[in-house]
Amino acid sequence: MTDSLPYDAFLDDALRGVMARALAVVARRGLPHGHHFYIAFRTAHPGVAMDEALKARHGPEMTVVLQHRFWDLAVDGDGFQVRLSFDGKPQRIRVPFAAVTSFADPGVKFGLQFGKRDAAAADDSGDGGEDAPAPEEKEAGEEAGNVVALNRFRKT
Repeated sequence: MTDSLPYDAFLDDALRGVMARALAVVARRGLPHGHHFYIAFRTAHPGVAMDEALKARHGPEMTVVLQHRFWDLAVDGDGFQVRLSFDGKPQRIRVPFAAVTSFADPGVKFGLQFGKRDAAAADDSGDGGEDAPAPEEKEAGEEAGNVVALNRFRKT
């Protein structure tokens, strides 16, 4: 245990809650006009369920779009599942919220980018750390911490 509170982990969890609520509303009511979601996630994260060939084709991170052609969106406390069409074939994917790296609704210029916490930070957060992403190296140019990045979704 460290002497400081892990505010970055608290914020990350809260922002994932915003995404979860948006997905839950869409699962119940459908996608409102003008909205669409881009959801990027780590394909190798524990709990991600998807076709292995699809996973191999897209590599370590994949972005899905929920706009016109998605079905059976379901949300629970740990993540979401949805059926999407890939190369004309419907496939179900399951994504834990902890695997998501970014969530955007460009139609309303809203976006969230999630930090990559290590196991120690997750353990200090009080949630047991079971859903924490595995430690990863930062890519060149990647910002540290939790960033609510809206600029990349603004029209110029």
